[in-house]
Amino acid sequence: MMQQQQVSSGSEGDAKYANIDERKRKRMISNRESARRSRMRKQQHLGELIKEAAKLQAENAEIETRITSATKMYIGVESENNVLRAQVTELTDRLRSLNSVLEIVEEVSGLAMDIPEIPENLLEPWQLPCPVQPIIASSNVFEW
Repeated sequence: MMQQQQVSSGSEGDAKYANIDERKRKRMISNRESARRSRMRKQQHLGELIKEAAKLQAENAEIETRITSATKMYIGVESENNVLRAQVTELTDRLRSLNSVLEIVEEVSGLAMDIPEIPENLLEPWQLPCPVQPIIASSNVFEW
């Protein structure tokens, strides 16, 4: 009787194994397809990241160009400003000298002369000649 059970379980076992093999095969095919889709999504995402990186690099290059240009302009304006300050100092010194000469001429000759006073903003060039006004920024202040 035991042999019958083994024989009958053997034929049932073949059917079970066939079902198990078929499920394994279907699962394996499904897994392969899922892995293929996953690789495709990953490759597509990588392509998008590469495009974004190239775009950001181009933006960085443009910003660097703008910064370089603005820096050159700033250096030029700063240099011109230094020259103008030196000229103001030199002219103020000349004006003082001329006023001193006029005062001496006035004392020696006894004639009353109208000697203008040197404006305070020439004596103190670091002071602004006009009152400080608030600076109003617009939304496009950093656009070129």
